[in-house]
Amino acid sequence: MNKFITEMARKAKENPQKIAFPESLNSDILRTASQVVKTGIGFVLLIGNQIEIEDLSRQEGISTEGFEYFDCKEEQNRILLAEEYRRKYDEFTEKSILRKAKDPVRCAMFLLKLGKVDCVAAGKEYSTGDVIFEAMSIVGLKEGVERVSSLGIADIPGFEGPEGTLLGLADCAITAQPDAADLAGIAISSADTVRTLLGWEPRLALLSFSTCGSADHESIDVIREAVKRVQKIRPELSIDGEFQLDSAIIPSVAAKKVKWESKVAGKANVLIFPNLHAGNIGVKMIQIFGKANAYGPVLQGFAKPVCDFSRSAPVEEMFGNVAMLVIRAGGENG
Repeated sequence: MNKFITEMARKAKENPQKIAFPESLNSDILRTASQVVKTGIGFVLLIGNQIEIEDLSRQEGISTEGFEYFDCKEEQNRILLAEEYRRKYDEFTEKSILRKAKDPVRCAMFLLKLGKVDCVAAGKEYSTGDVIFEAMSIVGLKEGVERVSSLGIADIPGFEGPEGTLLGLADCAITAQPDAADLAGIAISSADTVRTLLGWEPRLALLSFSTCGSADHESIDVIREAVKRVQKIRPELSIDGEFQLDSAIIPSVAAKKVKWESKVAGKANVLIFPNLHAGNIGVKMIQIFGKANAYGPVLQGFAKPVCDFSRSAPVEEMFGNVAMLVIRAGGENG
């Protein structure tokens, strides 16, 4: 494991959490789950039939030691789940829960909402859209957040920022064209994520092609409004903009370009892109030309932590994502 993932695993092990894995007949999921148990970073609940899961694990040479199971195809399990859910929440009928919980990812989200598990890790077979939809439908969003977003952590060789070579980047994977409310939610979620995950004091820069009014365009008004919204909703957060990239992360440039006293200019540790075009292009440029490693993206904004794997992700990357998920769940659960 590389240095970043090793550090995430060390931190996760300090406060292990229970993770539901709905894609229990995927060999990479089973390898990741086995590594979770072996390293002690969490407790594993596999959604599926124990005999089928253990048969596949045997064939693949994967240890099932420490695994727990919840078979969502067993009607009695779903009946008990539905009854408990209805005692606490009323947004679904018992009949609807019985039907929905046959699907493993939906079942995992019900268990998460009920506090039977602390987080859910999926996406190896389900699409990102499916994971997000089911989490939004059942788990819901955090107060003050109107949209799900993502945050990536870039480790950029040669970069000397306030957090060394690390930099937070959002949103590079989910929201195509955020409005002011969306951008504000992305910034708030990103601040909470880096504080919980990495222990940073977040300094959020909202990026643009303009710095402090050097250009004028209706799209910049959206960014300015987002800054005002965050300052009103979460006044304790250090957020500023609109900034061009160099004004956000290079102190000497910020000293020349930024017209007001700023806690963020020149020393931002989280960059908020104005849209998904910029975010996607930006993260790929630093990976290709800057030889950066990018970790995540971490899904954020849900009322409880949910992780989405890339379908092509190797087991080491999946393990790193689960470690970050456990840290966030531990932070939210105290």
